Amino acid sequence: MTTANTVGSTRPYADAKGLRDNAEAVRGNPSLGHTVFRVSGVSAGGLAVDGRTGPLTQAGQTEQARSGRFTFRVDEPVSLGGEDTATSPAEYLLQALVGCYAVTITSLAALREIELDSFTIETDFHLNLAGFLGVDPQARPGAESINIEVSLVSPTATRAELEDLIKAVEQHSPIRDTIANPVPVTTTLR
Repeated sequence: MTTANTVGSTRPYADAKGLRDNAEAVRGNPSLGHTVFRVSGVSAGGLAVDGRTGPLTQAGQTEQARSGRFTFRVDEPVSLGGEDTATSPAEYLLQALVGCYAVTITSLAALREIELDSFTIETDFHLNLAGFLGVDPQARPGAESINIEVSLVSPTATRAELEDLIKAVEQHSPIRDTIANPVPVTTTLR
């Protein structure tokens, strides 16, 4: 299995040895597994928000190199009161889920020596605006459901191996776990 990307290649790949080395390092020093990602946002007019990545902290060590390195804008479609200048928060959430699935699929496939030619991930986010708008106090403001469909193309893996891979992805995807299970979310006014 190739672990290095070739220029212009769209084949998913991951460095299985590097992943195993990272797992061994965390096994030996669990503090290495504790990581904090940060994003900040500032209003950009209307419902739009400009966001940027913040510093990354791992094992108590903060690295400033990612601060402001990546930026993005959030807005809502016109039908939801925005100006449709950027991706909506729900779409960003789905992209985060798709991205995490991609990383998890590719990494677990490499660790299992499953060769992948490609994959596609389709998602949808079902929302009842009555909860967000306060029209129905019984309706939750968040997603009612999120659906994910994955197609994997492998020249060597069996259907059973691919099904087992997807089960493992559901168990190990950090973003899926965060969405599917309650996690404390604290909001503080400064």
